[in-house]
Amino acid sequence: MGLHEWSWGGVFLSPLLVYAILALGLTFCVFWLLEFTPVWRWVWHDALFECAVFVLIFVAITWSLSDL
Repeated sequence: MGLHEWSWGGVFLSPLLVYAILALGLTFCVFWLLEFTPVWRWVWHDALFECAVFVLIFVAITWSLSDL
């Protein structure tokens, strides 16, 4: 797929927008699965943990779908 812009009605869209939406969906799925485990006992700052997991998933998606 790569990091090439798409033109949609004369507006250029970045693929990072699609990657971010995909990462957000996967992050929700991961946290839904983590609700059934005792992981939250060891998490000190919930918002910081959620942001870090989102960034890790976003970077993994971007790296795996970009042209190497």
